[in-house]
Amino acid sequence: MQETEISTLGEFGLIERLTKNFDLKNDSTKLGVGDDCAVIKYDDDKCTLVTTDLLLEGIHFDLTYVPLMHLGYKAVVVNLSDIVAMNGTPRQITVSLGISKRFTLEHIEQLYAGIRQACVDYGVDLVGGDTSASVTGLIISITCTGEARNEDIIYRNGAHDTDLVCVSGDLGAAYMGLQLLERERVASKGIKDFQPDFAGREYLLQRQLKPEARVDVLEEMRQLGIRPTAMMDVSDGLSSELLHICKASGTGCRVYEDRIPIDYQTASMAEELNMNLVTAAMNGGEDYELLFTVPLTDHEKVQQMKTARMIGYITKPDLGAYMITRDDAEIEIRAQGWNAFS
Repeated sequence: MQETEISTLGEFGLIERLTKNFDLKNDSTKLGVGDDCAVIKYDDDKCTLVTTDLLLEGIHFDLTYVPLMHLGYKAVVVNLSDIVAMNGTPRQITVSLGISKRFTLEHIEQLYAGIRQACVDYGVDLVGGDTSASVTGLIISITCTGEARNEDIIYRNGAHDTDLVCVSGDLGAAYMGLQLLERERVASKGIKDFQPDFAGREYLLQRQLKPEARVDVLEEMRQLGIRPTAMMDVSDGLSSELLHICKASGTGCRVYEDRIPIDYQTASMAEELNMNLVTAAMNGGEDYELLFTVPLTDHEKVQQMKTARMIGYITKPDLGAYMITRDDAEIEIRAQGWNAFS
């Protein structure tokens, strides 16, 4: 039997390969694998949204520089962001942990302090979970359920030719925050009482260590009467998410380099590290901003938004997915964001 390296498929290719032969058997399962959340419909009015994330020490986080309280908060928020990306309201979470012997009760209480703070901030209930011993460090698995009216749910597959492409907030800051933390971790080796230099970079640290789910963006869109045709959160990098929407919707896209929102601290850090700024913004990941498309007729409404901006437009599929540079060249968009198996 010919063997295939999982890394050649990538995370989403692996999921697609493993789940392609699973047929939906229950009428209540409106959507299974393939979007930010599964959608379960039990009555005519509302649907239940379900999402889950697995975080592994050494893969998704490094406790050398990630405080346990921040880790607990972030672990919850990354799940809430999936619910928000479907235009839903998060309601409950379950938390399952694998704990190695080096962790004390006080350590886990710090983790749960962060989990509790996220639940308080977003009005979410902790309703269960599981714990187990681990021989590979700390393992965190959180499942989140939410709700939305059937007609309000926004999927990835609704984008149409001429729709506007929009994104909330700014991009690349979380990635630059990670680079900053990694730099200081390396610099601290062998130095007793090392003091990291984070001056003027506080925003980058916040975006990496304490992201937020963009509930405020949904609220502003509702106030302005904007209903996206497609939407997802930017967890693996803008390039990857753009291609997900294009693939699901059967479209292409054009985005403009000079329209990609980037914070000053992100630009300054990229220059300091001699890194390509646009590459970081397109492929960095962990921004948890909302990427969405809206009809061209909503152009004036989008211009009024304080939380998001237009960065491009949807095209016919045969035109492909490209970024238009500042000098009007077209560069094909490739999925170079986070890949757990690379």
